[in-house]
Amino acid sequence: MASEISIKRVYEPASPSDGTRILVDRLWPRGLSKEKAHYDLWLKDVAPSTELREWFGHQPDRWPEFQKRYSAELSHNPAMAELRDLATKGHVTLLYGAHDEEHNQAVVLADVLKSRH
Repeated sequence: MASEISIKRVYEPASPSDGTRILVDRLWPRGLSKEKAHYDLWLKDVAPSTELREWFGHQPDRWPEFQKRYSAELSHNPAMAELRDLATKGHVTLLYGAHDEEHNQAVVLADVLKSRH
């Protein structure tokens, strides 16, 4: 049985319904203290490679290609095992710092987790 997977900006207030809160950014979100982030785990190794992140640059026209490249990275990323394990144990919320709520790595991660459960 697949658990619920949510995504949320790390700047939004935490909620008891979030379950396990996992930050999936490689870099710490700007202007946010670790106390205010209210995260359970920072799984930076599951984030896109620095090269891919810099190439994408949050440009929506590059989104389809970013999704393909990032999914390919995830297919051989050892950190995915930990994330999958957590996702099978209960509700997880993937936290990200990007302003764009539709074009960010948490969207791709959630899709990958849901499709491979």
